[in-house]
Amino acid sequence: MLKKRKIEVYALGQHICMSAHKARRVVDQIRGRSYEEALMILELMPYRACYPILKLVYSAAANASHNMGFNEADLIISKAEVNEGTTVKKLKPRARGRGYPLKRSTCHITIVLKKTSLDLYEEYSFI
Repeated sequence: MLKKRKIEVYALGQHICMSAHKARRVVDQIRGRSYEEALMILELMPYRACYPILKLVYSAAANASHNMGFNEADLIISKAEVNEGTTVKKLKPRARGRGYPLKRSTCHITIVLKKTSLDLYEEYSFI
């Protein structure tokens, strides 16, 4: 009996203290690129959002090599999405005993890696 193996691996980062709009600006640059190319892009971009996204790409590649046995050179970023998370609401003390509301937005980032080279024997496992 043939059983189809799963060829996608993902990493999920939740409640990252950053606006979803700012994180999307970086994620749009790496979507569809190879793993190594995405690492170079993220290390050279000057945005604050690059560091948590870089950590997620590393984590997804580690999941791929450890859990599935994939080679990191064969991976591409097939799907990368940023969703809005919860908003942390705080009060900043102001003059005369008043409070000024602060809203700290968070986001959830998902990075999905897919293997590029598909062989029949790698895609299907024989049971």
